[in-house]
Amino acid sequence: MTDDVVLYEEQDSVAIVTINRPDKLNTLNEGVIQGIADAIDRASASQSARSIVLRGAGGTFTAGYDLNFGERDPGFRSYSYDAPRVPHREGAWDPVRDYQMMGHNVRRFMKIWECPKPVIGQLEGWALGGGTDLILCCDLIFMAESAHLGYPPSRVFGTPTTMMWIYRVGLEHAKEWLLSGDAIDSETAHRIGLVSKVFPDEDLQDETLKYAARFQHIPANQLALNKLLINQAFENMGLRTTQILGTFFDGVTRHTEEALRWVEDFGKLGFRETIRRRDEPFGDYGERKKD
Repeated sequence: MTDDVVLYEEQDSVAIVTINRPDKLNTLNEGVIQGIADAIDRASASQSARSIVLRGAGGTFTAGYDLNFGERDPGFRSYSYDAPRVPHREGAWDPVRDYQMMGHNVRRFMKIWECPKPVIGQLEGWALGGGTDLILCCDLIFMAESAHLGYPPSRVFGTPTTMMWIYRVGLEHAKEWLLSGDAIDSETAHRIGLVSKVFPDEDLQDETLKYAARFQHIPANQLALNKLLINQAFENMGLRTTQILGTFFDGVTRHTEEALRWVEDFGKLGFRETIRRRDEPFGDYGERKKD
């Protein structure tokens, strides 16, 4: 696995998987995504690990996909496609190739969903954009009081690919948060059932590990079968079909005229100013007023 950007350790019965790019707010690139997938496989195969905690280093879970496209694209290109394809003119979009690339990420995120052991997402700081595609695959989410999550790409440049929102919070709240892209604080996240527990920031890590350790007292087969049974209900409600649409639509929204102009603004205005203009009308994320 990619040890430098994803760390793996076991503390007694708990496997701990840590996204380790704190200088980049733990943003997701190929190394991180593959590292997480490898770590989940490792924990699944471990005889001593009975549960898994997924967390981020440096006080935040993840700010989502790395929007430095030089960082992000090489990982996308590393996935092999053998299907015949003609050379594309500059700026052309290959929807099938795009779907395969993003679908490859979804399949790796879904290793969490398919893992036979309980996975707890430890959410501190922020879980944004593609980071919600990741953490919402966890069985349980424990959140710090000061933390936030949300899908700001709803405003421009993306749709959720794993699309767990509708299955975790239902129709009304999924529309409330995905149509607006608004940031969700911990109190609201708990109220709408998006997270299981909220702890004071200083207690989050200890309480998460303490809860995860409880699973060692339940037979592994019992945990695996109950998790599979619950998950199957959502599979029967069309989860995989929804993910196909979410992944394909994500590519569409990244290649609209509005999206292309937004990316051009990175060069004209700079990254921070472009993001600021996206979020200023809503007063959240980096534009949130400090208490």
